[in-house]
Amino acid sequence: MTNHMKLANIGPIREADLAFGDLTVLVGPQATGKSIAFQFLKLLIDAGQVQQQMTRYGLDWKGEWKQFLDAYLGEGMHSIWGNTSQVLWGGEVIAAEKLAHKRNPKANEYMFLIPAQRVLALRDGWPRPFADYSPGDPYTVRDFSEKLRTLVEREFGQSEKLFPQKGRLKGELREMLAAHVFGEFSLAVDKIRQQKRLVLGGVGDSLPFMVWSAGQREFVPLLLGLYWLMPPTKTARRGKIEWVVIEELEMGLHPRAITVVLLMVLELVARGYRVCVSTHSPQVLEAVWAIQRLRDSRADAKALLKVFSAPATDAMQKIGTTVLEKELKVYYFDRKSGKSTDISGLDPANPNAAEAAWGGLAEFSAAANAAVAEAVAGRGN
Repeated sequence: MTNHMKLANIGPIREADLAFGDLTVLVGPQATGKSIAFQFLKLLIDAGQVQQQMTRYGLDWKGEWKQFLDAYLGEGMHSIWGNTSQVLWGGEVIAAEKLAHKRNPKANEYMFLIPAQRVLALRDGWPRPFADYSPGDPYTVRDFSEKLRTLVEREFGQSEKLFPQKGRLKGELREMLAAHVFGEFSLAVDKIRQQKRLVLGGVGDSLPFMVWSAGQREFVPLLLGLYWLMPPTKTARRGKIEWVVIEELEMGLHPRAITVVLLMVLELVARGYRVCVSTHSPQVLEAVWAIQRLRDSRADAKALLKVFSAPATDAMQKIGTTVLEKELKVYYFDRKSGKSTDISGLDPANPNAAEAAWGGLAEFSAAANAAVAEAVAGRGN
Protein backbone atom coordinates (compact mmCIF):
# COMPACT_ATOMS: atom_id res chain seq x y z
CA MET A 1 0.00 0.00 0.00
CA THR A 2 1.29 3.46 -0.90
CA ASN A 3 2.00 6.11 1.73
CA HIS A 4 1.87 9.22 -0.51
CA MET A 5 -1.19 11.48 -0.77
CA LYS A 6 -1.66 14.79 -2.55
CA LEU A 7 -4.66 17.06 -2.16
CA ALA A 8 -5.33 20.17 -4.24
CA ASN A 9 -7.96 22.91 -3.93
CA ILE A 10 -10.10 21.21 -1.30
CA GLY A 11 -11.56 23.68 1.19
CA PRO A 12 -8.70 25.59 2.86
CA ILE A 13 -6.14 23.26 1.28
CA ARG A 14 -4.59 24.69 -1.86
CA GLU A 15 -1.87 22.04 -2.02
CA ALA A 16 -0.96 19.34 0.49
CA ASP A 17 1.80 16.89 -0.43
CA LEU A 18 2.13 14.28 2.30
CA ALA A 19 4.51 11.29 2.34
CA PHE A 20 3.61 9.50 5.56
CA GLY A 21 6.27 8.02 7.81
CA ASP A 22 5.92 5.46 10.59
CA LEU A 23 4.84 8.40 12.75
CA THR A 24 3.52 11.52 11.04
CA VAL A 25 2.55 14.74 12.83
CA LEU A 26 0.43 17.50 11.29
CA VAL A 27 0.59 20.99 12.81
CA GLY A 28 -0.89 24.34 11.88
CA PRO A 29 -3.57 26.82 12.94
CA GLN A 30 -7.22 25.87 13.26
CA ALA A 31 -9.21 25.44 10.05
CA THR A 32 -6.21 24.82 7.79
CA GLY A 33 -7.37 21.41 6.59
CA LYS A 34 -5.59 18.91 8.82
CA SER A 35 -8.76 17.03 9.71
CA ILE A 36 -9.95 17.16 6.10
CA ALA A 37 -6.63 15.60 5.05
CA PHE A 38 -7.01 12.78 7.56
CA GLN A 39 -10.60 12.08 6.52
CA PHE A 40 -9.59 11.90 2.86
CA LEU A 41 -6.75 9.56 3.83
CA LYS A 42 -9.30 7.34 5.59
CA LEU A 43 -11.53 7.41 2.51
CA LEU A 44 -8.70 6.50 0.13
CA ILE A 45 -7.64 3.55 2.28
CA ASP A 46 -11.09 2.31 3.33
CA ALA A 47 -13.54 3.51 0.65
CA GLY A 48 -15.26 0.15 0.30
CA GLN A 49 -15.63 -0.43 4.02
CA VAL A 50 -16.84 3.14 4.63
CA GLN A 51 -19.57 2.77 2.03
CA GLN A 52 -20.49 -0.65 3.40
CA GLN A 53 -21.04 0.87 6.87
CA MET A 54 -22.90 3.90 5.57
CA THR A 55 -25.24 1.70 3.55
CA ARG A 56 -25.75 -0.62 6.52
CA TYR A 57 -27.02 2.29 8.61
CA GLY A 58 -29.35 3.63 5.96
CA LEU A 59 -27.35 6.49 4.46
CA ASP A 60 -28.15 7.03 0.77
CA TRP A 61 -26.12 9.41 -1.39
CA LYS A 62 -27.56 8.13 -4.68
CA GLY A 63 -24.07 7.67 -6.11
CA GLU A 64 -23.54 11.43 -6.24
CA TRP A 65 -20.21 12.79 -5.05
CA LYS A 66 -21.50 16.00 -3.41
CA GLN A 67 -24.15 14.08 -1.48
CA PHE A 68 -21.52 11.54 -0.47
CA LEU A 69 -19.30 14.32 0.91
CA ASP A 70 -22.17 15.58 3.08
CA ALA A 71 -22.82 12.05 4.34
CA TYR A 72 -19.13 11.32 4.98
CA LEU A 73 -17.59 14.64 6.06
CA GLY A 74 -20.74 16.16 7.54
CA GLU A 75 -23.60 18.39 6.51
CA GLY A 76 -22.60 21.25 4.21
CA MET A 77 -19.09 19.93 3.58
CA HIS A 78 -19.81 19.37 -0.12
CA SER A 79 -18.88 23.04 -0.49
CA ILE A 80 -15.16 22.27 -0.05
CA TRP A 81 -15.09 20.50 -3.42
CA GLY A 82 -14.84 22.52 -6.63
CA ASN A 83 -14.04 22.09 -10.30
CA THR A 84 -10.27 22.22 -9.67
CA SER A 85 -10.26 19.92 -6.62
CA GLN A 86 -8.03 16.88 -6.95
CA VAL A 87 -6.89 13.85 -4.97
CA LEU A 88 -3.81 11.77 -5.79
CA TRP A 89 -2.89 8.50 -4.09
CA GLY A 90 0.49 7.00 -4.86
CA GLY A 91 0.83 9.44 -7.76
CA GLU A 92 -2.46 8.33 -9.35
CA VAL A 93 -5.32 10.78 -9.76
CA ILE A 94 -8.38 9.34 -8.02
CA ALA A 95 -11.67 10.27 -9.66
CA ALA A 96 -14.29 11.48 -7.21
CA GLU A 97 -16.88 9.33 -8.93
CA LYS A 98 -14.77 6.27 -8.16
CA LEU A 99 -14.92 7.02 -4.45
CA ALA A 100 -18.66 7.67 -4.57
CA HIS A 101 -19.50 4.52 -6.53
CA LYS A 102 -17.00 2.02 -5.12
CA ARG A 103 -18.95 -0.67 -3.29
CA ASN A 104 -17.49 -3.86 -1.92
CA PRO A 105 -19.66 -5.74 0.59
CA LYS A 106 -16.62 -7.72 1.77
CA ALA A 107 -14.20 -4.80 2.07
CA ASN A 108 -11.70 -4.89 4.93
CA GLU A 109 -10.87 -1.96 7.18
CA TYR A 110 -7.24 -0.84 7.33
CA MET A 111 -7.45 2.45 9.25
CA PHE A 112 -8.73 3.38 12.70
CA LEU A 113 -9.41 7.10 13.20
CA ILE A 114 -9.85 8.70 16.63
CA PRO A 115 -11.51 12.07 15.92
CA ALA A 116 -11.02 15.37 17.72
CA GLN A 117 -14.74 15.31 18.66
CA ARG A 118 -14.27 12.04 20.59
CA VAL A 119 -15.87 13.45 23.76
CA LEU A 120 -19.18 13.32 21.85
CA ALA A 121 -18.86 9.53 21.70
CA LEU A 122 -20.14 9.27 25.29
CA ARG A 123 -23.66 10.25 26.28
CA ASP A 124 -24.46 9.99 29.98
CA GLY A 125 -21.24 8.04 30.33
CA TRP A 126 -21.93 5.34 27.73
CA PRO A 127 -20.75 5.06 24.10
CA ARG A 128 -23.39 6.11 21.58
CA PRO A 129 -24.37 3.77 18.72
CA PHE A 130 -23.85 4.86 15.10
CA ALA A 131 -27.58 5.47 14.57
CA ASP A 132 -27.81 7.77 17.61
CA TYR A 133 -26.23 10.59 15.63
CA SER A 134 -27.78 12.96 13.11
CA PRO A 135 -27.36 12.00 9.42
CA GLY A 136 -25.41 15.25 9.06
CA ASP A 137 -22.74 14.29 11.61
CA PRO A 138 -19.29 13.23 10.31
CA TYR A 139 -18.90 9.53 9.54
CA THR A 140 -15.60 9.27 11.42
CA VAL A 141 -17.22 10.42 14.68
CA ARG A 142 -20.14 8.02 14.30
CA ASP A 143 -17.89 5.10 13.35
CA PHE A 144 -15.52 5.71 16.27
CA SER A 145 -18.44 5.88 18.69
CA GLU A 146 -19.89 2.62 17.37
CA LYS A 147 -16.55 0.87 17.82
CA LEU A 148 -16.35 2.00 21.43
CA ARG A 149 -19.88 0.76 22.06
CA THR A 150 -19.00 -2.63 20.58
CA LEU A 151 -15.80 -2.77 22.64
CA VAL A 152 -17.38 -2.11 26.04
CA GLU A 153 -20.39 -4.35 25.39
CA ARG A 154 -18.52 -7.33 23.93
CA GLU A 155 -15.05 -7.28 25.46
CA PHE A 156 -15.99 -5.80 28.83
CA GLY A 157 -19.48 -7.24 29.07
CA GLN A 158 -18.82 -9.20 32.26
CA SER A 159 -16.25 -6.85 33.74
CA GLU A 160 -17.05 -4.03 36.13
CA LYS A 161 -13.60 -2.43 35.98
CA LEU A 162 -12.13 -1.01 32.75
CA PHE A 163 -9.10 0.68 34.30
CA PRO A 164 -6.82 -0.48 35.67
CA GLN A 165 -7.21 -3.93 34.18
CA LYS A 166 -4.46 -6.51 33.94
CA GLY A 167 -3.74 -7.43 30.35
CA ARG A 168 -4.88 -4.05 29.02
CA LEU A 169 -1.81 -1.87 28.39
CA LYS A 170 1.61 -2.51 29.84
CA GLY A 171 1.84 -2.34 33.61
CA GLU A 172 4.28 0.57 33.37
CA LEU A 173 1.76 2.59 31.34
CA ARG A 174 -1.08 1.71 33.70
CA GLU A 175 0.93 3.03 36.63
CA MET A 176 1.73 6.28 34.81
CA LEU A 177 -1.92 6.76 33.81
CA ALA A 178 -3.03 6.17 37.38
CA ALA A 179 -0.56 8.80 38.58
CA HIS A 180 -1.21 11.48 35.95
CA VAL A 181 -4.79 11.02 34.70
CA PHE A 182 -6.99 9.02 37.05
CA GLY A 183 -5.36 9.70 40.40
CA GLU A 184 -6.86 7.38 43.00
CA PHE A 185 -9.90 6.60 40.84
CA SER A 186 -10.62 3.57 38.69
CA LEU A 187 -12.77 3.51 35.55
CA ALA A 188 -15.67 1.14 35.99
CA VAL A 189 -19.06 0.12 34.64
CA ASP A 190 -21.94 1.01 36.93
CA LYS A 191 -25.66 0.57 36.51
CA ILE A 192 -28.42 2.95 37.51
CA ARG A 193 -32.04 1.96 36.92
CA GLN A 194 -30.92 -0.86 34.59
CA GLN A 195 -28.86 1.58 32.48
CA LYS A 196 -25.12 0.93 32.21
CA ARG A 197 -22.72 3.85 32.44
CA LEU A 198 -19.01 4.47 32.87
CA VAL A 199 -18.03 5.99 36.20
CA LEU A 200 -14.91 6.95 38.07
CA GLY A 201 -14.54 5.13 41.35
CA GLY A 202 -16.52 1.96 41.80
CA VAL A 203 -19.95 0.49 42.29
CA GLY A 204 -21.76 2.26 45.12
CA ASP A 205 -19.13 4.98 45.42
CA SER A 206 -18.80 6.49 41.98
CA LEU A 207 -18.58 9.75 40.04
CA PRO A 208 -20.73 9.99 36.89
CA PHE A 209 -19.51 11.34 33.55
CA MET A 210 -20.66 14.95 33.99
CA VAL A 211 -18.62 15.52 37.15
CA TRP A 212 -15.36 14.22 35.70
CA SER A 213 -12.61 16.72 34.96
CA ALA A 214 -12.42 18.05 31.40
CA GLY A 215 -9.24 16.06 30.83
CA GLN A 216 -10.83 12.82 32.04
CA ARG A 217 -13.86 13.31 29.77
CA GLU A 218 -11.55 13.87 26.81
CA PHE A 219 -9.19 11.05 27.72
CA VAL A 220 -11.54 8.15 28.41
CA PRO A 221 -12.77 7.84 24.78
CA LEU A 222 -9.12 8.01 23.68
CA LEU A 223 -8.20 5.29 26.19
CA LEU A 224 -10.99 3.05 24.91
CA GLY A 225 -9.77 3.64 21.36
CA LEU A 226 -6.28 2.58 22.42
CA TYR A 227 -7.76 -0.49 24.11
CA TRP A 228 -9.38 -1.37 20.78
CA LEU A 229 -6.04 -1.02 18.96
CA MET A 230 -4.07 -3.04 21.53
CA PRO A 231 -6.03 -6.24 22.21
CA PRO A 232 -5.11 -8.27 25.32
CA THR A 233 -3.58 -11.09 23.31
CA LYS A 234 -0.24 -11.94 21.78
CA THR A 235 -1.49 -10.35 18.55
CA ALA A 236 0.24 -6.99 18.09
CA ARG A 237 -2.53 -5.34 16.06
CA ARG A 238 -6.30 -5.43 15.73
CA GLY A 239 -7.50 -7.39 12.71
CA LYS A 240 -6.19 -5.96 9.45
CA ILE A 241 -5.73 -2.42 10.80
CA GLU A 242 -2.45 -0.92 9.55
CA TRP A 243 -3.04 2.83 9.97
CA VAL A 244 -4.02 4.84 13.05
CA VAL A 245 -5.03 8.51 13.13
CA ILE A 246 -5.37 10.43 16.41
CA GLU A 247 -6.57 14.00 16.11
CA GLU A 248 -5.40 16.51 18.74
CA LEU A 249 -4.17 13.87 21.17
CA GLU A 250 -3.40 16.49 23.84
CA MET A 251 -6.97 17.79 24.29
CA GLY A 252 -7.71 18.67 27.92
CA LEU A 253 -4.57 17.02 29.27
CA HIS A 254 -1.82 18.23 31.60
CA PRO A 255 1.72 17.95 30.11
CA ARG A 256 2.47 14.92 32.32
CA ALA A 257 -0.61 13.17 31.00
CA ILE A 258 0.39 14.11 27.44
CA THR A 259 3.71 12.39 28.11
CA VAL A 260 1.91 9.13 28.91
CA VAL A 261 -0.27 9.43 25.81
CA LEU A 262 2.85 9.96 23.71
CA LEU A 263 4.34 6.79 25.16
CA MET A 264 1.19 4.89 24.14
CA VAL A 265 1.50 6.39 20.65
CA LEU A 266 5.07 5.11 20.51
CA GLU A 267 3.85 1.66 21.51
CA LEU A 268 1.43 1.76 18.57
CA VAL A 269 4.38 2.57 16.31
CA ALA A 270 6.43 -0.24 17.86
CA ARG A 271 3.54 -2.66 17.22
CA GLY A 272 3.82 -1.91 13.51
CA TYR A 273 1.00 0.57 13.04
CA ARG A 274 1.60 3.56 10.78
CA VAL A 275 0.47 6.36 13.10
CA CYS A 276 -0.65 9.90 12.19
CA VAL A 277 -1.48 12.60 14.73
CA SER A 278 -2.43 16.25 14.65
CA THR A 279 -1.53 18.59 17.48
CA HIS A 280 -1.41 22.16 18.78
CA SER A 281 0.99 21.16 21.56
CA PRO A 282 4.72 21.97 21.30
CA GLN A 283 5.32 19.01 23.62
CA VAL A 284 4.52 16.59 20.81
CA LEU A 285 7.13 18.17 18.54
CA GLU A 286 9.61 18.28 21.41
CA ALA A 287 9.21 14.51 21.68
CA VAL A 288 9.73 14.07 17.92
CA TRP A 289 12.78 16.35 18.02
CA ALA A 290 14.25 14.40 20.94
CA ILE A 291 13.74 11.04 19.20
CA GLN A 292 15.44 12.34 16.06
CA ARG A 293 18.42 13.81 17.92
CA LEU A 294 18.85 10.68 20.03
CA ARG A 295 18.73 8.52 16.91
CA ASP A 296 21.32 10.73 15.20
CA SER A 297 23.52 10.40 18.29
CA ARG A 298 23.07 6.62 18.28
CA ALA A 299 21.68 6.75 21.80
CA ASP A 300 20.00 3.71 23.29
CA ALA A 301 16.44 3.14 24.46
CA LYS A 302 17.26 4.10 28.04
CA ALA A 303 18.09 7.63 26.93
CA LEU A 304 14.78 7.86 25.10
CA LEU A 305 12.83 6.61 28.10
CA LYS A 306 14.42 9.33 30.26
CA VAL A 307 12.74 11.92 28.01
CA PHE A 308 9.37 10.52 29.09
CA SER A 309 10.35 9.80 32.71
CA ALA A 310 9.44 6.17 31.99
CA PRO A 311 10.93 3.13 33.75
CA ALA A 312 13.66 1.37 31.81
CA THR A 313 12.12 -2.10 32.06
CA ASP A 314 12.75 -4.68 29.35
CA ALA A 315 9.28 -4.13 27.87
CA MET A 316 9.70 -0.36 27.69
CA GLN A 317 13.25 -0.63 26.31
CA LYS A 318 11.91 -2.84 23.54
CA ILE A 319 9.49 -0.08 22.55
CA GLY A 320 12.26 2.53 22.67
CA THR A 321 14.67 0.46 20.59
CA THR A 322 12.05 -0.11 17.90
CA VAL A 323 10.95 3.55 17.79
CA LEU A 324 14.52 4.77 17.35
CA GLU A 325 14.61 2.88 14.05
CA LYS A 326 11.38 4.38 12.68
CA GLU A 327 10.81 7.23 10.23
CA LEU A 328 9.24 10.36 11.71
CA LYS A 329 7.62 13.09 9.58
CA VAL A 330 6.19 16.51 10.46
CA TYR A 331 4.09 18.71 8.15
CA TYR A 332 2.97 22.28 8.66
CA PHE A 333 -0.34 23.49 7.19
CA ASP A 334 -0.12 27.22 6.46
CA ARG A 335 -3.30 29.27 6.54
CA LYS A 336 -2.14 32.08 4.24
CA SER A 337 -0.77 29.97 1.38
CA GLY A 338 -3.02 26.95 1.91
CA LYS A 339 0.02 24.72 1.39
CA SER A 340 1.71 22.04 3.46
CA THR A 341 5.43 22.19 4.21
CA ASP A 342 7.68 19.35 5.31
CA ILE A 343 9.33 20.56 8.54
CA SER A 344 10.52 17.14 9.70
CA GLY A 345 14.00 18.46 10.49
CA LEU A 346 12.60 20.69 13.27
CA ASP A 347 15.76 22.79 12.96
CA PRO A 348 15.49 26.11 14.85
CA ALA A 349 18.27 27.51 12.64
CA ASN A 350 16.53 26.64 9.38
CA PRO A 351 15.99 29.71 7.15
CA ASN A 352 12.47 28.44 6.50
CA ALA A 353 10.43 30.22 9.18
CA ALA A 354 7.84 27.42 9.26
CA GLU A 355 10.46 24.87 10.32
CA ALA A 356 12.42 27.21 12.58
CA ALA A 357 9.27 28.07 14.55
CA TRP A 358 8.02 24.47 14.52
CA GLY A 359 4.92 25.37 12.58
CA GLY A 360 4.17 28.26 14.93
CA LEU A 361 4.24 26.13 18.08
CA ALA A 362 7.53 27.68 19.24
CA GLU A 363 6.68 31.28 18.27
CA PHE A 364 5.35 32.40 21.65
CA SER A 365 8.26 30.90 23.57
CA ALA A 366 10.76 32.56 21.22
CA ALA A 367 8.98 35.92 21.44
CA ALA A 368 8.77 35.74 25.24
CA ASN A 369 12.46 34.88 25.56
CA ALA A 370 13.43 37.70 23.20
CA ALA A 371 11.27 40.26 25.02
CA VAL A 372 12.60 39.28 28.45
CA ALA A 373 16.22 39.25 27.23
CA GLU A 374 15.78 42.69 25.70
CA ALA A 375 14.21 44.09 28.86
CA VAL A 376 16.94 42.62 31.09
CA ALA A 377 19.66 43.95 28.81
CA GLY A 378 18.03 47.39 28.86
CA ARG A 379 18.01 47.49 32.66
CA GLY A 380 21.65 46.50 32.70
CA ASN A 381 22.50 49.55 30.63
